[in-house]
Amino acid sequence: MPIINRVAELADDAAEWRRDFHRYPELQFAVHRTAARVAELLKSFGCDEVVPDVGRTGVVGVIRGRGPGSRVVALRADMDALPIEEKRASDHCSTVPGKMHACGHDGHTAMLLGAARYLAETRNFAGTAVVVFQPAEEAGAGGLAMVRDGLMERFGIDEIYGLHNMPGLPLGRFATRPGPIMAASDSFELKLTGLGGHAAKPHVCIDPILAGSQIITALQSIVSRGVDPVDSTVVSVTRFQAGTSADNIIPQTALLGGTVRTLKAETREFAERRFRDIVEGIGRAMGVSVDLSFERGYPVVVNHAVQTEFAASVARGVSGAGEVLTDVDPTLGGEDFSYMLEARPGAFLFVGNGNTAGLHHPEYDFDDRLIPYGMSFWAKLIETAMPV
Repeated sequence: MPIINRVAELADDAAEWRRDFHRYPELQFAVHRTAARVAELLKSFGCDEVVPDVGRTGVVGVIRGRGPGSRVVALRADMDALPIEEKRASDHCSTVPGKMHACGHDGHTAMLLGAARYLAETRNFAGTAVVVFQPAEEAGAGGLAMVRDGLMERFGIDEIYGLHNMPGLPLGRFATRPGPIMAASDSFELKLTGLGGHAAKPHVCIDPILAGSQIITALQSIVSRGVDPVDSTVVSVTRFQAGTSADNIIPQTALLGGTVRTLKAETREFAERRFRDIVEGIGRAMGVSVDLSFERGYPVVVNHAVQTEFAASVARGVSGAGEVLTDVDPTLGGEDFSYMLEARPGAFLFVGNGNTAGLHHPEYDFDDRLIPYGMSFWAKLIETAMPV
């Protein structure tokens, strides 16, 4: 494993930063402590510029190489945590009730900070490295906020890369693919209003539970009969709320909610259109009124082919040729790095966190042994992309 020697020396410091972030998790755009600490560290490393408040609470660091060059390559990490109560005991457990770093963004931030420190010390590249620390990945579209705040134009970014840990993948193994790698994730909430009454007289009622059940069944036809079987699509109704504790009351209303996940723009359009047709049609047929909110979430994460192969070649230099997968199956999870890849060429990769609890699980924790892999990958990516 050719981890850069200086990176190995800095790994313990990066692990301490990671554990500090883990103890004080913050949600969405309210990453004030985390962002302030990130900015403080970037300044202490000697970055040429440190710019806070990009996309509300994002932080950007600029490091210029010691060789001439006009190319600008950006590296992105996310900073926000999740509204989950931590269940794992450790010396760095969350100190904030109901919040924890259950997706490893504390580790992502620490790895990029470590790489920034190394790059600011060595500057063994020609051009400019831009390190991007983003808020609100889990919810709130912080990536879009940074793009809309002029991230690419203000810092002259030519390409951008992202990295995410993956439990279940062996420690330090990289995985990526050209094209779609993560799904568009849209959400819906549906309120059905019928006519409540006594369960003994259903003929004088309009039952929203029956209508909701018909809708749930029919929605599955979007995938099973409307989408090419090799085009991964998921429609999940995750909430169905209706009725009271009384068994003899047909309720007036029912509430349904869930997600629609797709890997192609045209499938996304079809799924929403068909979704609306099914809901409105069954609503009319069953006599219930329909109030539908269908919210577009993050778009598909689409890796650019040239940049994906380049990033994979860098990863091979860190973990070895046999430890880099370039045909990993897409995941139906969502990621707002998609907005950055819509704005500039680049690639998104996964790196193995080993045999740990899964992402968004209350017993998850980022494995600090992964830190040297991520730091070396970021450092070598910059040095390889912009050699002196």
